[in-house]
Amino acid sequence: MALLAMPIVPYRSLPLIAATLLASWLGMQAIHELGHVLAAKATDGVVTNVALHPLGISRTDVAPNPHPLIVAWGGPLFGGLAPLAIWAIAAWLRWAQAFLLRFFAGFCLVANGLYLTAGSFKRVGDCGDLLRHGAPFWQLWAFGVPAIALGFWLWSGLGPQFRGESGAPVQRSTPIALGITLALIAIGLVVGS
Repeated sequence: MALLAMPIVPYRSLPLIAATLLASWLGMQAIHELGHVLAAKATDGVVTNVALHPLGISRTDVAPNPHPLIVAWGGPLFGGLAPLAIWAIAAWLRWAQAFLLRFFAGFCLVANGLYLTAGSFKRVGDCGDLLRHGAPFWQLWAFGVPAIALGFWLWSGLGPQFRGESGAPVQRSTPIALGITLALIAIGLVVGS
């Protein structure tokens, strides 16, 4: 019965929602890989490739990698915390479209948290690297579970903004989300596959 009481998303909000979801996916991958790159540079690793193609899964290759554990943690830590800091600054500045960054921060936290918790079972990607290089299983969950919870908390209450009910007009937010999406697609195509 609660489902019937949910407000219906107006047609004019669909482009904003679609662009925000796509921008969040592409932006999450980019900022996650930036975390790996920054960690590699800070530990004298050499980044040999960054894959950000919009139709693929992102990846950063480092060789030599003198501190693989730090580099592996760099992606999820920076990828989860940097968007949170960016949103906090936008909220502090009272930017009308800060809700877009709040959604993005929540998306990054949920994605990185799920990646570490679910990936820990199959030891895929960064999870495999973390476990192989000495991170205990519990550390992945100690970061992942709170990150997921914080991400869901950030998402709560955003419906009115995306429906254009709370003073952040959809007409102004949609071009911003679309522009960011197109910029991220261009960056992904330039950085390559």
